[in-house]
Amino acid sequence: MNKKFKPYIKYIGNIDYQILKLISHRAKLVSQIQLADDKQNCSYNNGHEDRYFYSIKTSNKGPLSNKVLSKIFKSIVSACLKFKKKSQVAYLGPEGTFTQQAVLKYFGKSIKSIPVKDVFRTIENKIYNYGVVPVENSTEGIVNNTFDSFISSNLKICGEIILSIHHHLLIDKQNINKNIDKIYSHQQSFSQCRDWLKNNYPNAKKIAVASNAEASNLTQYKKNSAAIAGDLAASYYSLIKLAKNIEDRINNYTRFLILSDKDVAPTGYDKTYLMIYINNQIGSFYLLIEPFYRYNINILRLTTRPAPENKGVWNYIIFLEIKGHRKSKLVEKTLEEIYLRGAELKILGSFPEQLTKRI
Repeated sequence: MNKKFKPYIKYIGNIDYQILKLISHRAKLVSQIQLADDKQNCSYNNGHEDRYFYSIKTSNKGPLSNKVLSKIFKSIVSACLKFKKKSQVAYLGPEGTFTQQAVLKYFGKSIKSIPVKDVFRTIENKIYNYGVVPVENSTEGIVNNTFDSFISSNLKICGEIILSIHHHLLIDKQNINKNIDKIYSHQQSFSQCRDWLKNNYPNAKKIAVASNAEASNLTQYKKNSAAIAGDLAASYYSLIKLAKNIEDRINNYTRFLILSDKDVAPTGYDKTYLMIYINNQIGSFYLLIEPFYRYNINILRLTTRPAPENKGVWNYIIFLEIKGHRKSKLVEKTLEEIYLRGAELKILGSFPEQLTKRI
C-alpha cells in the first residue's frame, strides 16, 4: 500500500468507531422511547421512520445511491427495534407469503416474523404485540375476511404498508425442461395472472390452494408442476423462476394493515378507520355522510360488508377511512355528531399515512 494512504486508513477507522458509538446510542434511545410508549399504552409508530427515510433520499448528495442508503438505514432501524419487548410479528402462515414480505418491509429484517393460523386471535391473546393482515388489492379489491374479522375484534389499526406485487412462475429443479401440466397458486394470484396463463399455459390445470407459499411447497414434490408466487417464496423454497412478472397489470399493489392492542399518537399526517352501523331508512346515509362534508373531513375509502345476523337481513356495516387522527378536534366533532344521530360507531384506529415516495 502506498504510504500516503496510511493516514486515510486510520481516519476511516476513526469514522467507523464514531458510527459504532452513534448506533449504540441510537439503540439506547429507542429502548427509552419504548418504555415511555408502554407507560402511555402507545403502539410502535412506523410513520416517523417513513418520513425519516424520505428525508434521507432528499438529503443524499452521493456517492452512494438512495437504494443502497435505504438498505443501510433500514437495517439499523430494524436492529434497534430488537431492543423492544416482544419484537415478534404475527402473520397468516405459512412462510414465504406476500404478507410475510410486508412484515419485513414494515418492521425490517431484524424483526422475527411468526406464521400463525389466526392473526386476530393471536394478537387479542397477547401472544405477540403486532400482526399484519392484507386488506385490499389494487386489481382484485378488498379482502373480505379481514373486514369481517374487525366486526367482532377490539384490535386497533396502528399502521399500513403498501407492497408492489410481482408474480413469477416458479418450478423445482427436477421440472426443468419438462412440460408443465399443473399450476398451483392462490385464487387471487390466478385472477391477477389470468391473461398471461391463457396465452402461455392454456391447457395446464389450475389448482387453487390456501396460499402461494403452500403452492411453492407443493411444487417441490409434484412432477410437471409449477407455482405462482413472489420473490420471498422463490428464495425460501429454492425454486427457479421460469417466468418473471407474469401479472397482467404492471401497477399491482396490495395494502396491508398493522394490528395491535394499543393506540398510535398523532403525527400530523394521519388517517382513521371507522366501522359504522346505521338503521336502513330514508336519509340514513345522508345523515352519516353530511358531517364529514361540513367539517371538511376527506373520506378516502368506503367499504360495506353484510351486518351480523342480529342486525337483520340486507343490512350492512360501513367501513370508512378518513383523513385525520381521531383525537383531532374536527374529527372528534364529526364523530360526536354521527353518534348523536343514532349510529353505532367503532373506531378501528388512527395511524400515519404511508408516503407514496420511498427510497
